[in-house]
Amino acid sequence: MRELQYKLQSRGYDELTIDRVLQELSKSGLQSDDRFTEQYIASRVNKGSGPVRIRAELRERGVDETLIQNQLEGCSDIWPELLQQVHDAKYGQQRAKDRKELAKRARFLEYRGFPGELIRNLLFD
Repeated sequence: MRELQYKLQSRGYDELTIDRVLQELSKSGLQSDDRFTEQYIASRVNKGSGPVRIRAELRERGVDETLIQNQLEGCSDIWPELLQQVHDAKYGQQRAKDRKELAKRARFLEYRGFPGELIRNLLFD
């Protein structure tokens, strides 16, 4: 909801009007942080982003931490498979030849938002 609030503020609407409109949208079911979070996560997963990055992006958009945690926990079983897909799309199924290559791959996967533990499990097992 905070992202919508920022957009309305940037267009010059006053705080009272913004609050009233947001309350009406929420009451009528046209604006839902739950639905936004669910759709945002699905969109980012389709683009190959991991949970760390998704969490940070949702925080930037003002989504409540509890809501983020609940939605990401529902996806916890997909992260290892998604990590493998992202890795294989970039590097193929061949193992890294040396430590330098391992570090490069780890940095890439970390940038994409995957937790270090999952990355280590993939690269070192």
